[in-house]
Amino acid sequence: MSSLEIAALFVLADQYFAAGQYGAARNIYSEAAQKMPDEARAIEGMAYCAANLGDDETAFTLLKQAVDAVGISAQGLYFLASFYLEKHCYDKAITCLQKSIQIAGEYFEALHDLGAAYASLGDASSAFIAYKKTLAYKNHSLDIYLNLGDLAMTLQRVEEAKQYYFNASTIDQSSAYAWSGYGAALAKLGEYEDALRALNRAIEHNPDLLDVWMHRGDIFNLLKRHDLALESYEKAEKIFPDMPFILGKILHQKMLACDWSGYEELIGKIQLGISQGKNVAEPFGFQAISESEEELKACAKLFADFYFEQKDSMAILGQNNKIKIGYVCGEFRNQATSILMAGVYESQNKDEFEIYAFDNGLDDGSFLRKRIEVAFDHMIDIRGLPDQEVAQKIANLKIDILVNLNGYFGESRQAIFAYRPAPIQVNYLGFPGTLGSKYIDYLIADDRVIPPDSYQYYYEKIVSLPNCYQANDDKRVISQKIFTRADFGLPQNAFVYCCFNNNYKITPQIFKIWMNILSNTSNTVLWLLKDNDLAAKNLLAHAEHHGVAKDRIFFADRRVPEEHLARHQHADLFLDTFPYNAHTTASDALWSGLPILTYVGNTFPGRVTSSLLSGLGVRELIADSQEEYRDMAISFANNPLDLRSIRKKIESKKFTCTLFDTGQFTKKLESAFRFMHSRCVANLPPEHFKVQ
Repeated sequence: MSSLEIAALFVLADQYFAAGQYGAARNIYSEAAQKMPDEARAIEGMAYCAANLGDDETAFTLLKQAVDAVGISAQGLYFLASFYLEKHCYDKAITCLQKSIQIAGEYFEALHDLGAAYASLGDASSAFIAYKKTLAYKNHSLDIYLNLGDLAMTLQRVEEAKQYYFNASTIDQSSAYAWSGYGAALAKLGEYEDALRALNRAIEHNPDLLDVWMHRGDIFNLLKRHDLALESYEKAEKIFPDMPFILGKILHQKMLACDWSGYEELIGKIQLGISQGKNVAEPFGFQAISESEEELKACAKLFADFYFEQKDSMAILGQNNKIKIGYVCGEFRNQATSILMAGVYESQNKDEFEIYAFDNGLDDGSFLRKRIEVAFDHMIDIRGLPDQEVAQKIANLKIDILVNLNGYFGESRQAIFAYRPAPIQVNYLGFPGTLGSKYIDYLIADDRVIPPDSYQYYYEKIVSLPNCYQANDDKRVISQKIFTRADFGLPQNAFVYCCFNNNYKITPQIFKIWMNILSNTSNTVLWLLKDNDLAAKNLLAHAEHHGVAKDRIFFADRRVPEEHLARHQHADLFLDTFPYNAHTTASDALWSGLPILTYVGNTFPGRVTSSLLSGLGVRELIADSQEEYRDMAISFANNPLDLRSIRKKIESKKFTCTLFDTGQFTKKLESAFRFMHSRCVANLPPEHFKVQ
């Protein structure tokens, strides 16, 4: 058949197709395909006819044949890509769309679907680029702006996200999702009042939108309005009872407010859910109430698998002149982690180690921040940068050891570690437990917080430091300002028990013990940190429930660290919490010379104070049980001279023991880093080891 005759077949087939006579058109395209089997045009025509006849599978099969033939069109590739998208074959869809764009140049539909395919693969950066290009075509739909807003948030480009969501809200002022996204972006920028107004607009248009209640809960949590945060999370649970980790969020808000209604039932639901492999609680909040290392391990694994799945490794083992250590942290400021670590950064051996700070937080302008900036060789701001970009930057710098100082606490960036940008990755200090991921190689601890028979409950290999694992800064300043008990509203001659731990660590069980102590002693009071008004109100109500008068409970407002340390002199005995001990607050007490009474718990968070006391050489403040803890607390109030001698012992040991010798501690930490590095260079896998 001549080329003219074949051309005539196509004209006739196209006419039938245009007239909607797809069966007739398909027959003629089929005849043409038999005459020219290596050409794509006729096969494409058959595919379009099959699709219009409702036979998508045949259309899909024909288009795959057309790809292997000569001359497939941009439209044919786009059509095939749409099938791959429906079948969740995103890599193949991307290949087809890229070839379509090569043939026809960039066009709106291909860019839009390319963005969707990249987004489905989790490649937010490529998706963002593709969607952003669609704006050049003046087709500024609600869908485009919402997608760009979502992707910009994922990429930490929050200012851009804010604008995209705002644009979406102007296109459709009734779009609850646009207002919800706008509120989330405003909240991320710290514009909480405007964020709440935006979220209220979303609720007006769709009160059953899950995201808006989650965002609202997160904002009220930051504002310490835990009653309203709880209300928001409970509303979210009603909308979607299987919302991942919602039960844990509800429990944590109740603990922050010392609202213990339904406490046992809620904990039971969470424990059952974890045992069934369900995503019911975030690890950080769960640590405050769990007494099982096995449960904590399972909880961390579920959380890590859900949010921080391991990516392809970026690690490069560099041939560096010095061992490069990178610390990733969101709290390089006047906060607990840096209060403990500042002296370590200053003490590191700069002849052997080059230290980098990867800063995910804010500069608070404090003196401590200035100390930290001077101590580091390099301080790199990563706030607002996408996880993958930060990971690539770390890999390009050939960091040897990357230390996660947050874990699942605070302004954390665990997702960076999922890319394994460093050959050695370490969990230390901020999160006292396993991170549940195999891409974290080591956890730095000691034999008291993680005894060898507990290693099985950790995904990391355990590095056991001698004495206590917790860093301390021996340059901490205690205010010279003269305070009296009257300055804090305390009775002048009473025996003052105190606990300056965060309120969420106070469980019904430990509070009952405290009330029992007060009930069995005379002229004693309890001095607690006032973290928020609601918690204080609830604690007073709990005291009355236990038969203890409200005027025996006092509250301490937050103060600058130097003054906080100074007020410890007006307490007689610090009562520890369980199952989550004092950590930095225990160091505060001991540095200030205040005895702290504890007992050894069943988990890492519940063994920290006993580790600190052992490091100080004051083991007589460690009880073996809750009963002994109670009895010792009562005995000290009745025999204050015994406590006075312990206080003198603490003061005498402060400058001679290893606990507060920052230089010696840093040398032990560096020994650990050196050994990790030597194993890696020798191509040996991570292993448990003890530093001598």
